[in-house]
Amino acid sequence: MADGSTGGFVHDRYSGVRAAFDQNLASGADLGASFCATVDGETVVDLWGGFADEARTRAWGRDTIVNVYSTTKTMTALVALILADRGELDFDAPVARYWPEFAANGKDGIKVRHLMSHSAGLSGWKEPISKADLYDWEKATVLLAAQAPYWEAGTAPGYHALTQGYLVGEVVRRVTGRSLGTVFRDEVAGPLGADFHIGLPASEDGRVADLIPPPPGAAIGDGAGQTELQANMSNNPGVDVSETRTRAWRGAEIPAAGGTGNARSIAEIHAILANGGVAKGKRFLSEAGCRKALELQIEGQDLILGTPARYGMGFGLAGGVVPLPNPNTIYWGGYGGSLVIIDMDARTTFGYAMNRMAGTTQGDMRALGLAMAMWTAAGAT
Repeated sequence: MADGSTGGFVHDRYSGVRAAFDQNLASGADLGASFCATVDGETVVDLWGGFADEARTRAWGRDTIVNVYSTTKTMTALVALILADRGELDFDAPVARYWPEFAANGKDGIKVRHLMSHSAGLSGWKEPISKADLYDWEKATVLLAAQAPYWEAGTAPGYHALTQGYLVGEVVRRVTGRSLGTVFRDEVAGPLGADFHIGLPASEDGRVADLIPPPPGAAIGDGAGQTELQANMSNNPGVDVSETRTRAWRGAEIPAAGGTGNARSIAEIHAILANGGVAKGKRFLSEAGCRKALELQIEGQDLILGTPARYGMGFGLAGGVVPLPNPNTIYWGGYGGSLVIIDMDARTTFGYAMNRMAGTTQGDMRALGLAMAMWTAAGAT
């Protein structure tokens, strides 16, 4: 479809979703995008369309993938939930049980659940770091292990935009002896045949859409009047969207922000959590293991985002800033607009991935409009 028209399918009752998706493309709100939904483990919407580049020379096809920034975090959380369900990881244990060096500078009481819920007080690095340092796992994790927290763990939420992936990822590495991206590929994406990568092989570069940065003034770090904590997260190192087009970024394991995939892979992977631990006929988790994600860990004004937050084990919970019709719903969004919603009551997942970025870290009306069209069709609104 070299003309960028919409491909894919929608079950009849969800035809309003296709209309909303087409409208996003027609209005220019989206340049290229994908949206997918599952109900009871069945894929009922799988749409893609538009263009993979700003010059509109490459159509967004069925297998186009794109960097989804923080929607990667839910993949990292899923790996941790699986390990915890097997008894290999205890969320209530001190991080230092698995990673002894982490106890430095008064961090001996920080628990794994604090890492999972953005409440560990490690929202950024205290030492100045460069973009290149994000590709150096050893340096990124050693610095975090050595530094003191910015605030007492468990007393307030504060978005760990980049650090969460290194923190949880290093715990996973200590527990399994394998990198986070490797465990994710071996235990989740591989068995499901899901096209999501934390560390993208060079062989797949030709399928990656170009991210288009948010408009001037809307990007992370553009805001005036930031607190010291907010400035540290935004500027150490600064977020450079053009970096996502480099082999270094795509190939690195950046488990909080570097994942590459599409809506289909996002929705079909998270069907594990929506359906009691089973997806595509395979069991990954127990029902109880899935519901760990719903356990409220911290709530209050997020010190970094400056918005009300309710965080469970690796996910945002209903009652925060994203409107959700059912209480047992978890979600996360990526910088620019990507979004995942997992509704355990309705056994439904939504995934959205796009390349025209908005100045948001928690989704915007493009994705929420599609989700609302789904909920309306399902009679949930």
